[in-house]
Amino acid sequence: MKFGRVLTAMVTPFDNNGKLDLKQTSVLIEYLLGNGTEGLVVAGTTGESPTMTTDEKNQLFKHVVKVVNKRVPVIAGTGNNHTSASIKLTKEAEACGVDAIMLVTPYYNKPSQHGMFEHFAAIAKETDLPVMLYNIPGRSVVNMTAETIINLSAIDNIVSVKEASGDLDQVSEIIEHTGDDFSVYSGDDSSTLPMLAVGADGVISVASHVIGNEMNTMVNHFLDGRINEAASMHRMLLPIMNGLFMAPNPSPVKAALQMKGIETGSVRLPLIRLTDEEMAKLKILIEG
Repeated sequence: MKFGRVLTAMVTPFDNNGKLDLKQTSVLIEYLLGNGTEGLVVAGTTGESPTMTTDEKNQLFKHVVKVVNKRVPVIAGTGNNHTSASIKLTKEAEACGVDAIMLVTPYYNKPSQHGMFEHFAAIAKETDLPVMLYNIPGRSVVNMTAETIINLSAIDNIVSVKEASGDLDQVSEIIEHTGDDFSVYSGDDSSTLPMLAVGADGVISVASHVIGNEMNTMVNHFLDGRINEAASMHRMLLPIMNGLFMAPNPSPVKAALQMKGIETGSVRLPLIRLTDEEMAKLKILIEG
């Protein structure tokens, strides 16, 4: 299943008291959809899901579904390291009307490959929604191997993977041994073009909050066979892509959005605001 080429891993707006800000969420959605975003991933890592309550996630899912109104796919982050809790949240997200769910590799408890297979299979069995896997060993400590992803792709509603392992050999193996209807997305902005080159479908992006149209243009240049133009844009955009990770995500991108006039509030502890020095560096990247 294809969800689009440039999807945004959306930040979660908070107000001055650190509460969920649905009004600014609406503003953010309209801004993103007007600037190159073809799908939204809600309550993922960039959305600060570890610090959000289940009630907040459900409020967010319902609100985003309502505001988007079927214009683009809405993918809800419902995975964690507790299988039964993931199943419960997945069912709640399905009731909220989301178009698909994203399930991150279980973190901290370090399951085996077989354990990961059983975890994802158990959740997929309990929903009719399309399932996107999310492999991010840098945060979850464990890498879901190509073999495990390929085996999971045989389950009817497991239709996609967000790959943030940074391993092009692994990505290539996944693409080679899964069906044409199984999509593979880059989970790292800077890997977008290299992953497209080996057959990936697109990117689930953080940088698209601030360079969404440019990311979209780069992807379309590549797909249209304008390889040199795509490569040139990749090199031009790379400092911004990397700069948005000068501090733990999503602190830099929330600051960058503020510089663009889109208020999404601060981050929740244990994340913190950028330092003055980091803000100055980011401003140079964003404003030139």
